[in-house]
Amino acid sequence: MPQIRFVIFDMDEVLYDYDHAKRLGLLEKLTGRPASEIDTAVWGGPEESRAEAGSPATPEGYLAQYAQLLGYPIDFDTWADIRRQMMRPRPDVLDLVRRLGKKTDLALLTNNGMLLKPALPVCAPEAAAIFGEKAHVSAEFRARKPDPVIYHRICAKYGYDPAETAFVDDRKANVEGAELAGLTGHVYTSRNELLRFLEVHGLV
Repeated sequence: MPQIRFVIFDMDEVLYDYDHAKRLGLLEKLTGRPASEIDTAVWGGPEESRAEAGSPATPEGYLAQYAQLLGYPIDFDTWADIRRQMMRPRPDVLDLVRRLGKKTDLALLTNNGMLLKPALPVCAPEAAAIFGEKAHVSAEFRARKPDPVIYHRICAKYGYDPAETAFVDDRKANVEGAELAGLTGHVYTSRNELLRFLEVHGLV
């Protein structure tokens, strides 16, 4: 069993609860447009997946695209606050990750467009504090999970071999993509199961 020196975490549904219905409700209240229409317009087409893979390539470009799809002139502060309200931190998991960070190198990798990057201190201040500059959205790597290339790119960025890297995500497909890239994967189901995984690898 290779020694793990680098652990990469997903964000939503691992470190934070993620309530898409709440976001839709907030957007409906903001715009007056039915939540179902918003969901179809913003997330029902290919635009969000393309954004997660780096197009648009800037936060400003993402926000402009989002406003166009939404049909409403939303600004950064409003977007970030709605993203914040739809998330709820999981203190027990975050505490475990902080503990892990005392022993090994950490990074965050979430499938998101470029706008989330500057919004992380607002939306997820706990994660921003833990991961610092190593908190990443997929768009930075011009690829999205589960494409194996994104795992190779983040490992290369920090100088780690995939064989000495672990990846934690709640989506099985994303973990399988990491394993195809040579990482050791863990499908997140609970804090206790994550703890067992880390213990098996001598990380806590």
